[in-house]
Amino acid sequence: MEGKMRRRNIVLLLCLCFSLAGKAKNLPDSVIMTVAGKEIPLSEFIFIAQKNGEADFSNMKSIEKYVDLFTNFKLKVADAEAKGIDKTRTFASELSLYQSQLIAGYLSDKEGEEKAMRLIYDRGNEVLELSYILFQMPPGQTLLNDTIAPYISAMDAYDRLNKGEDIDLLGKQLAAENPQTVLYDDVPVLLPLTASKVLENALYDLPVGKVSAPVRTSRGYYVAKIHSREPNPGKVRVAHILIAFRDTTEQAKAEALMKAQDVYAKVQAGGDFSELAKADSDDPGSKVNGGEVKAFGPGEMVLPFEKASFALQTPGEVSPLVESRFGYHIIKLIEKQPRASFEQEKRGLMEVMSKGEHNFEFYKAFDDRMRTAHKFVFYPEAYRELLELTAEHFPADHKYYEKAKEMHKTLFTLEDEKFAQGEFAYFMVSQPFSTKTYGPDFMREIFDLFIRELTTNVERTKIDEKYPEYKYLLQEYRDGILLFEISNEKVWSKPAEEQAALETEWIKELKRKYPVEINTKALKRLKK
Repeated sequence: MEGKMRRRNIVLLLCLCFSLAGKAKNLPDSVIMTVAGKEIPLSEFIFIAQKNGEADFSNMKSIEKYVDLFTNFKLKVADAEAKGIDKTRTFASELSLYQSQLIAGYLSDKEGEEKAMRLIYDRGNEVLELSYILFQMPPGQTLLNDTIAPYISAMDAYDRLNKGEDIDLLGKQLAAENPQTVLYDDVPVLLPLTASKVLENALYDLPVGKVSAPVRTSRGYYVAKIHSREPNPGKVRVAHILIAFRDTTEQAKAEALMKAQDVYAKVQAGGDFSELAKADSDDPGSKVNGGEVKAFGPGEMVLPFEKASFALQTPGEVSPLVESRFGYHIIKLIEKQPRASFEQEKRGLMEVMSKGEHNFEFYKAFDDRMRTAHKFVFYPEAYRELLELTAEHFPADHKYYEKAKEMHKTLFTLEDEKFAQGEFAYFMVSQPFSTKTYGPDFMREIFDLFIRELTTNVERTKIDEKYPEYKYLLQEYRDGILLFEISNEKVWSKPAEEQAALETEWIKELKRKYPVEINTKALKRLKK
């Protein structure tokens, strides 16, 4: 699509390279010309001239020259329309896609989106190491009563840790005593967008050595302790030779160690690392490449292998034997790469954050602007009444709706129009687009989505009014598609040496076929 747009931009400029004189007529001041019986608004003419920098409105000759160029452009479009190109399915599909992209540009806040992405990117400058105890809630849809027991247990663990107990000892003890409801784990590497949003927010705000108050997620309540914050080292590219464990017995490990020591001795004696990897490595994915693996960052490889790789400093340096659960590794550093820039990571951040639970941060600036622009007024008491129902039923449950549909208090107003509690309840049960399994969390997400959908729909109806350039951009692109297709048919598909003559003859033919009327009075008034 980008390639087509670039070609058509070039087309728009190239098509304005031939002249045609039109006769002056008594046209309305708002019309600059008619071509093939179609009126061309003066506003469209000015917009395109200024957008493409084609005319100097302080110079009458420049204006007249641009009139000739613009007229040729419109004549070719008229010829394409006469051939029915604008009625084809391909044309309609491409124009519709562009229109959707154009509208999407108005229904966004690029500055706000960039700020949200920058926050996540900046978090990624640190790699967190932590331990956590998870007090699980029942799987599936969760009501208020389901949260009480795990919350009490989480608060008890939080108090004990703040009194000095060791999180490793306490976590293992609680997990052993309550294996069905308590999990304990160490996380050697945590980066942004790898944990639930609410947990990530809490962890990145937590100082080293501190314990978090219980953090509720869809899984349950987390109590976590940050052990370290280290700078993000970027990526590393290495080659390795793996001598794998044949099985988990001690004999198999001893045999692997003996072979690994033998290969390592050959490397130390100056043997060719690549050839040794091809001959002796048990990693089928890398041995064919002389042991080389794709560059990786923190958290992407098994921990012993990763730590040993990042510990190497000089390209060509080889590690001692490194044991992982797969076997013994001999690792050779190829290069270290600094962390990618924000611009390099931006597309990936956008793809992740524009979906899922992070979309609320990504679109927050736009959502806030829409609420203000369309006079959103919220009634918290009415919301609280709906929230109370989540103690008994999940908001997407029809039993919840059966009660909520009879609630008629105003929940919010938009453009001075009132929306009742029951209307929102219907939206929740009919469009439950949230992954949250705890009732109040689910309700909050759906509420925010409901307001976004309403305000966006209102904004969409006002695009013509609020953004005058919208219709001209759409018109320009529409004409550009037609221009490209007709020019390709008439001229560009022919041998290069014939194209200039064909273009000249085509222009003469267009002059004869389609009448042109120029509003010379309006042109004179254009001169500044």
